[in-house]
Amino acid sequence: MYSVTRLLDVAEQDRERVLTAVRAVAATTGAQCRLAEPTLPGGRNGGDVLVHLRFGAESQWHSAEADFAGLLNDPAIIAINGACYSGAASRTSATGTVYRTLLLCVLPGTDGGTIARFEDELRLMPRYIKAITAWQLSRVEQAVGTQEWTHVFEQEFTDVEGLTGAYLMHPIHWAVVDRWFDPECPEVIVRNPVCHSFCAITDPVLS
Repeated sequence: MYSVTRLLDVAEQDRERVLTAVRAVAATTGAQCRLAEPTLPGGRNGGDVLVHLRFGAESQWHSAEADFAGLLNDPAIIAINGACYSGAASRTSATGTVYRTLLLCVLPGTDGGTIARFEDELRLMPRYIKAITAWQLSRVEQAVGTQEWTHVFEQEFTDVEGLTGAYLMHPIHWAVVDRWFDPECPEVIVRNPVCHSFCAITDPVLS
């Protein structure tokens, strides 16, 4: 699958208008999965509108890219962070009600072995955190925004509490994975800021 994620910071008075416009254009892209939703409180650099499109092939995105880019030139859209990337998702039999995406940038010059260990530890998280119902870790092919994003880590969660509680508070998060993100830890490889954004969903996104 080829995925496109955009996090839109939108002037408050224009959010409903922009959301309606994004949904309309997303419906014309031919994407197999189209998500355009207001973000939920608690994100970090997560924008006001979360857009996620999943295509069967990269060429399908390029056929729709110009129209989508034109929409995002709206002056009410103050900032955009996002990425384009390929990958396949994994999922359990459970149903999620929250979609979350994390955009991150590994520090330039980090050796390949260290990056591989970092990725392996991220992939371990769904094994221990049962609130995760689907997930995908991808390397970024095209970055947009404040950082040269290198990775996108996506999940679906049973509910908001599964993300803000079971996930963020789990020992594998704060005792294992967090060292890669903590600037006070000698093993840190992730450059701040990151983008942590999530929204409500009624249908699967990662499929």
